[in-house]
Amino acid sequence: MKVISIRTFGDPSGMALLDVPVPTPTAGQVLIEVETIGVGGVDAVIRRGTLGGYGFQEGFVPGSEVAGRVIATGDDVDPSWIGRLVWAFTGTGGGYAERAVARLEDVTALPEGLSPVDAVALGSAGPVAHFALAHGRFTAGESVLIRGAAGSIGITAVQLAALGGAATIAVTTSSPERGARLRELGATAVLNRDGETDNNAAPADEFDVILDIVGGHATASFIDRLADNGRMVAVGVVAGLPPADFGKTLLGTFQRSRSFATFSLNTVAVHERNRIRAEQFAAAARKELHAVVHDVLPLDDAAQAHHRMDAGEVFGRIVLTV
Repeated sequence: MKVISIRTFGDPSGMALLDVPVPTPTAGQVLIEVETIGVGGVDAVIRRGTLGGYGFQEGFVPGSEVAGRVIATGDDVDPSWIGRLVWAFTGTGGGYAERAVARLEDVTALPEGLSPVDAVALGSAGPVAHFALAHGRFTAGESVLIRGAAGSIGITAVQLAALGGAATIAVTTSSPERGARLRELGATAVLNRDGETDNNAAPADEFDVILDIVGGHATASFIDRLADNGRMVAVGVVAGLPPADFGKTLLGTFQRSRSFATFSLNTVAVHERNRIRAEQFAAAARKELHAVVHDVLPLDDAAQAHHRMDAGEVFGRIVLTV
């Protein structure tokens, strides 16, 4: 079968199409004939080689979510799964492939009316957005700022905050065109990447909850946008890690009881992730929640997808097809 492998870390040109043996599902696993693959921000971070300390080596196959049909099962898995159209989390990698294995507990059957393309645009991002807002203790009537809202996590978070009754939903993004699309999804204010409007004034000086998908050097300046008792939740570092001293901003305003937290879906029980994902898939099938797909490309064009991500061109998610 064909896979996309990271031959050398760094530029997308280091990705290569290879032929490898088809994996065999072991106990508790299923083998999926892949139809679609979600291209996520974490894939780009891994490919750049900037996610240190996790042991990624040359030859690694990226991709953590796929959709397709189950074609084989491990000995202890009910064979009635064979033939079912599913979404699956494949772990840290292994998804950029014509076949992929996944643990049955990481598989969600697709409801009628939800395409495999939309499934991989929502399957990982949706639960992250849901539980990140919960981690920030978001409640109706509060103001929310979503930093880096043009990706699939941010787009879903905008919709969930609107459905949850947020008083204000401000977003940072790179262009008025993206801002207009985010307003259509529920945003009430659009800021530039520095968190300001064109006249250097934000619609709210401070926010109760900030979801940060960007990270990087400007993290501290956004911490300083928290209201009293405000909560900032970091769910991504697509712009790199914050500076080592970013916590000084929190300590410098100690009496305002601001807080900073990180969030990973790994800390949520599997059955809870699956429950929320199934609910979101059903909502998307009913057109109550929208998966936004920037483009659909063949697996062979994975490097092109990463070039677009690095250039900041993507609104929503790029999906690869097999």
